[in-house]
Amino acid sequence: MEPHIILIILSGLVIVSYLFDIFAKKTKIPSVLLLLFAGIGIRETLEYLSIPLIDLLKILPSIGTIGLILIVFEGALELDYHREKNKLILSSFMAALVILLITVLAVAFLIQFYTQLPFQLCLINATPFGVMSSAMAIPSVASLSIAKKEFVIYETSFSDVIGIVLFNFFMTNPIIGTQSFVHLGIETIAILLISGFFCLFLLYLIGKISYHIKFFLIIAILMMVYGLAKIFHLPSLIIILAFGLFLNNAEQIVYKPFRKYFLYPTLQEDLQLMHTFSAESSFILRTFFFIIFGFTMNIKDLMDLEMLKFGGLILISIYAIRFAYLKFVAQIDLNPIVFVTPRGLICILLYFNLPPEMRTPTVSTGLLFMIILATSFVMMYGIMRAKKEIV
Repeated sequence: MEPHIILIILSGLVIVSYLFDIFAKKTKIPSVLLLLFAGIGIRETLEYLSIPLIDLLKILPSIGTIGLILIVFEGALELDYHREKNKLILSSFMAALVILLITVLAVAFLIQFYTQLPFQLCLINATPFGVMSSAMAIPSVASLSIAKKEFVIYETSFSDVIGIVLFNFFMTNPIIGTQSFVHLGIETIAILLISGFFCLFLLYLIGKISYHIKFFLIIAILMMVYGLAKIFHLPSLIIILAFGLFLNNAEQIVYKPFRKYFLYPTLQEDLQLMHTFSAESSFILRTFFFIIFGFTMNIKDLMDLEMLKFGGLILISIYAIRFAYLKFVAQIDLNPIVFVTPRGLICILLYFNLPPEMRTPTVSTGLLFMIILATSFVMMYGIMRAKKEIV
């Protein structure tokens, strides 16, 4: 294909995604859902015209990982910390942790019931279905009240981090015992120390760089650290979340040595520019990731009745567990938070990180696609039926 044709197609997709975003804000239909259907439409059109399809599955995990980093960073940059928010943060963390763990266990039991495979293997395959998608949830709750929007941002970000930690834990520990949890504790302490060091280092670096190009450098360093931490099986997404929170709340730190050596006069201006940069970059990455994922899906996979039945049981588990926890434990306003539990980017990334020999017959890309579509429609319904709130 000629380079100028590729350029026209890529530019056209970005323009369409921009229009989807505007449409989504007016209708409360998640823009990610529209991107998925755009990808499906492109595939069906090419098949109808007998044009050979390009295998894009190989680049999907890389695009998704970069998009995840930028989306979590963008979300963290929107969070202002105050002591009175401790209850909100704890509540969202506990919701993410408990709901994810119980959901993974429930889905693992379902997989084992259907396949009779070892429970450890079922746990690994069930983990992607327990993780909420910040990439889909955060843009979709922009019209909610500040308190509910912050709850969703914290909960989905925590869910991403905990889900990845849990997945790595199951993958690296064929036999779970006391030593496994000791290693997990050591890794968590290590990543918290690394996060603290890099938060200070990157803030100092931002203040000292006088060259007009610096945000790409900061994001590149963040991604490099993320990749290095992944090599050592550390929960590297914590670094991204911690840096965004730290950067947005650095001026609240009152210690004189910190204010002397790390804060600088144009910090707020740089923060605004970085937020704009991360938002626009994540928009581009999200656009191509979900269009490509929709493109790789075969709509005929949704005609499998056994898969639909199994997927239905997973969906019932997801929403029953979420409703029970939010209603009886967290005791928060359910409207529309109970509906906001989409599966998406992390779910896809974890699935593709499963070695082929570890995938169970019941867990397929078709099932993944069905769960993502269904949870997106439910979230759309919940946000649409929610009363108009003052932001």
